[in-house]
Amino acid sequence: MFWRNISLASATEYPDLKLLVAGGAGFIGSHLCAELIARGHDLVVADNLSLGRREYVAEFEAPGKLIFHHIELTDTAAVLTLFARYRFDAVFHWAANSDIARSHDDPMTDFGNTLGTTYALLEGMRVQGVKQIIFASTSAIYGEAQGQLAEDHGPLLPISHYGAAKLASEGFISSYAENYGLRAWIARFPNVVGERLTHGAIYDFVHKLRADPSRLEVLGDGTQTKPYLYAGDLVDAILTGWDHFEDRVNLFNIGGPTRANVRRIAEIVVEEFGSNARIEYTGGDRGWVGDVPSVDYNVERIASLGWSPRHDSEAAIRIAARWMVASGS
Repeated sequence: MFWRNISLASATEYPDLKLLVAGGAGFIGSHLCAELIARGHDLVVADNLSLGRREYVAEFEAPGKLIFHHIELTDTAAVLTLFARYRFDAVFHWAANSDIARSHDDPMTDFGNTLGTTYALLEGMRVQGVKQIIFASTSAIYGEAQGQLAEDHGPLLPISHYGAAKLASEGFISSYAENYGLRAWIARFPNVVGERLTHGAIYDFVHKLRADPSRLEVLGDGTQTKPYLYAGDLVDAILTGWDHFEDRVNLFNIGGPTRANVRRIAEIVVEEFGSNARIEYTGGDRGWVGDVPSVDYNVERIASLGWSPRHDSEAAIRIAARWMVASGS
């Protein structure tokens, strides 16, 4: 599947073709970088470090392996300069706000950091003739739709600014693909957990227990139920889709057959923390505005390629909780 773009005559500083991983120093992005390097690819990582940490990719930094740029990916001029400097085969777009609760207080967080980064990256691709984009979308685009959600579900009515910005990004990617001959792989996935996570229920629970080991407050009633994916399994699914799906725009859900509720997550975190904390619930069917209480996913398309996660939801949650407790993050 992987093919080389040979039309970038203006990109002369680094003649070897590379992959751009936007947001590559973040939680999922750093897992992606590790796997791409293991496959022998040469990476440029661009990140504003608002959620990511350079230390997550520092072990890979070396010419011909990984080059890091600390830049604001909403700055179209800076992005165009980056694209002019290198010859990119493809763009992995992981640059986004990933904290739904945060954007409730500041909608510009998603408008800029999610949709704005998409526009800037697509412009870089258009100007320099880069033809492949692999985009991290989300189950949040489906909103509160009921039933098992397949890729062709509609209408799509997200209830969070995060989901809205991801859906708008999908739309821009589709239009750029049609107008400028791009090919796109759009992976829609639910909650992802694992080492180096930077936010979410597990992250919050561990920090609450550090502040008060005797009590854990849980937002909502604990019944919120969703699939949880281990980050390494997600990366494997995304690269499997990239290797095998061949349409102009390739949409695919990623998830496993299991789900877990917030009550069980709290119990696992308390166990891994080694605490006898009393778990208290604030009530209601969701933790914050924009939180979707339940997600049920149809993943037949990615499963048709022979992919399935190595970890079920509870195993993924436990790996993440154990890392959080041990790392002191």
